[in-house]
Amino acid sequence: MKIVLDSVAKGPRDTALPATSVVFETGQAALSRAETEQRPTVLGLIASGRMRPDSGTVTIDGRTDFGAMRRRIALVDAPDVCEPAPDVTVAGIVAEELMFAGLASHPLAVRRRLAGLGAAEYARFAIGTVPPTVRIRLLTELALLRTGVEGVVIVSPDRHGGDPVEWWRFARELAGRGIAVLVVAGDASAAAIAASALVSRQFPAEEDASAPQTFDEDPGRDDTDDLFRPESGDLIVENS
Repeated sequence: MKIVLDSVAKGPRDTALPATSVVFETGQAALSRAETEQRPTVLGLIASGRMRPDSGTVTIDGRTDFGAMRRRIALVDAPDVCEPAPDVTVAGIVAEELMFAGLASHPLAVRRRLAGLGAAEYARFAIGTVPPTVRIRLLTELALLRTGVEGVVIVSPDRHGGDPVEWWRFARELAGRGIAVLVVAGDASAAAIAASALVSRQFPAEEDASAPQTFDEDPGRDDTDDLFRPESGDLIVENS
């Protein structure tokens, strides 16, 4: 599966989202930069087929089919759209997602699912209080339980704090499982991830040799017009 957003824009004079181009596909983790409160969600909605742009084109496997995108791409944790209320318990969220996926959602099933995800200790926590990477992993893994989902668009994980390198590592793990992954985050997170990748390149013994990467050679450079397209899919950075 390959999703291509070509110069998509939204709103009067492109105020909701300026012209943005993004590519993400099966087996690759892509990072798209979007700043301001509204733009990450707008981009996430368009990239998952849930909103049509005012200009530009969106294709899935070379054709325009928003219905197929909605069926095959899960939108994860988008502010004001699909983020869970901060006071809902983790167990409650798991039960609801299991039900949506057509799976058993009784308390034992919830406990087993949380144990399988390594998050059993957070069952009684409000989702707004769990560590950022735990939250992102949990919500994404639950979204992938739904029938037909082959890709995910994770919106603004950096708004929860924590180290962006950690959730980026998880995005790469997902891609390694054959999932198409797009993460929409801010410039600061993109710079931190690029800097970490550069360090890993300079000290390769500390990096997992089984996870090939493409690095931003100059994290301080304005990459507005650059699109890094690695053969095996680890880092694509766009600036919107």
